[in-house]
Amino acid sequence: MVTQPPLRRTARSLPIALLRARERVMGPIREILNESGISEQKFRVIRVLDESGPMEQTALAHATCLLLPSLTRMLRAMEEEGLLTRSSDPNDGRKSIVTVTDKGCQILQDHAEDAAALFADFEARFGKERMENLLDMLEDLVALDMRKKD
Repeated sequence: MVTQPPLRRTARSLPIALLRARERVMGPIREILNESGISEQKFRVIRVLDESGPMEQTALAHATCLLLPSLTRMLRAMEEEGLLTRSSDPNDGRKSIVTVTDKGCQILQDHAEDAAALFADFEARFGKERMENLLDMLEDLVALDMRKKD
């Protein structure tokens, strides 16, 4: 009989630790976003489009860490709200290009000061160097290929 290695305690489980950290960071952000009635997912879409410019939907789903079917439903609602526009890709009519509108950019502007203050508070409490190191380590973690090797 093959014995399985024991599972790590949840206090030292990477997936659970990442979820706990995400919730610690996102709680105050959700409070800020509640003022304008926008979800964190919609805010993420607007931020990525504002930063990167118009994008094809599949690339946008990847950049925002959203599943494509969920993003597609969300984009319909955001288009109706006037936060973005969608148009056919001139190189491939089956694809659509998503662009943030002035109204969508205004939401970013409305929250920019609060978001900057929140990040400054995180950085002051956690330490600027530790924050940069954490972000670097998270980028390294994302870059790992964790698929099973045959």
